[in-house]
Amino acid sequence: MLTKQRTICKEVSIKGIGLHTGNDSTLTFKPAPENYGIRFKRIDLENSPEILADIDHVIDISRGTTIAVGDAQVKTVEHVLAAIMGCEIDNIIVELTTNEPPVTDGSAKPFVDILLEAGFLEQNAMKDYLVIEQTVHYRDDKNEVDIVALPLDDFKVTVMIDYRNPALGSQYTGLFSLENEFATEFAPSRTFCFLHEVEELHELGLIKGGKFDNAVVIVDRDLTQNDLECLMEKLGISGSVVLGENGILNNNQLRFKNEPARHKLMDLIGDMALIGAPIKGHILAARPGHKANIEFVKLLRKLYQQNKLKMKYHVDPAKAGNVIFDIDAIKKMLPHRYPFLLVDKVVDMELGKRIVGVKNVTVNEPFFQGHFPQKPIMPGVLIVEAMAQTGGLLIFSSTDSSGNGNKNGEPKLAYFTSIDGARFRKPVIPGDQLFLEVEILAKKRNIYKMKCKAYKNRLNGELACEAEIMIAIGV
Repeated sequence: MLTKQRTICKEVSIKGIGLHTGNDSTLTFKPAPENYGIRFKRIDLENSPEILADIDHVIDISRGTTIAVGDAQVKTVEHVLAAIMGCEIDNIIVELTTNEPPVTDGSAKPFVDILLEAGFLEQNAMKDYLVIEQTVHYRDDKNEVDIVALPLDDFKVTVMIDYRNPALGSQYTGLFSLENEFATEFAPSRTFCFLHEVEELHELGLIKGGKFDNAVVIVDRDLTQNDLECLMEKLGISGSVVLGENGILNNNQLRFKNEPARHKLMDLIGDMALIGAPIKGHILAARPGHKANIEFVKLLRKLYQQNKLKMKYHVDPAKAGNVIFDIDAIKKMLPHRYPFLLVDKVVDMELGKRIVGVKNVTVNEPFFQGHFPQKPIMPGVLIVEAMAQTGGLLIFSSTDSSGNGNKNGEPKLAYFTSIDGARFRKPVIPGDQLFLEVEILAKKRNIYKMKCKAYKNRLNGELACEAEIMIAIGV
């Protein structure tokens, strides 16, 4: 696998119409500097807004993946992203003259072709891989979807689909080398849909740019030729259309026997670009689709952000296991010290939203000497303080990527502004382990409102304390 980032050597363009909008579209790939990422640029809008291609900018996944910033959006980006990822490009500008890339022939091959024409430029910065160290599993029982990431010091993808349709059957495919296989074996695979979906999409005002030469349409119900011609007239599709003997309209021949499975694999690679980093791991997917892909990407994006934080605070993965922040990292983030540092580790976190810290309560805590000598109980106010410190870790890790210190390099301070609805449900005694769950409810400037709960001995176990607190971040 490549070790250094790369971009393209020169700008290249391609023209066409958008699949759903039918808009005339010109897409131009341009070189970008190190650590720039993949960004779509709407040059038809005022100030040419840029949209970073990551999961935080996804706004719709109903029929393809749509990303946006404010009112500027780009629809069906997955084929473009698949081409970029398939060519192992890290930094690139994707300029568009409208809100959707050209559909081309329904595959990623035309995009790959012009990227190969542009050539690749190795940059000095190292690639920032998401390394899968433990199994990550997404499952949707209702739709029988499973997507799993397994540890591997390489990148492989395996896909299985089963639509229970005679024209498709069950299909399997696997990619084992981006460099050697993507451009020739997967990029040419075209988008496909069932005939009933064509009707539904047309009624929704979509597929205005859909043609029989940019999609494979699979017949999924019995029709006469007359029925088909009436349907095409309703859809506003002119020209000769025949029921395919192979179960595909117009006897459209598949480019590969398992072309639909290969296209699903290509879509998955495109959606995984939204992690914001290439992957070292083996991805196995059963019946994937954009909705499931995006939910899976959210899990991987969370893992990627957590790994970045571990690196920032020098958390040793070999020693930490599932721990996000160990005590050494916590001491770099919080100004508290003995005997008032009341969080030992962080075991779960969703950046900007939620965190789970752990406080191990031992008989050696200094406050047990006086509270109470004959029956040691942890003071309720210190449980609230432990929850607040955990909330501070969430805020500091989510809001300042350049460091959490003040101008002198010292950790920032968090001040209580209010404590509401504090309830103490169970006494906390030596030997207990407190799981401190904190969720951000609202933010206004530097003031945060948080919902806090402390559980005894396991998350969602016995509730020891709960409260809503507000803290202000200062220096």
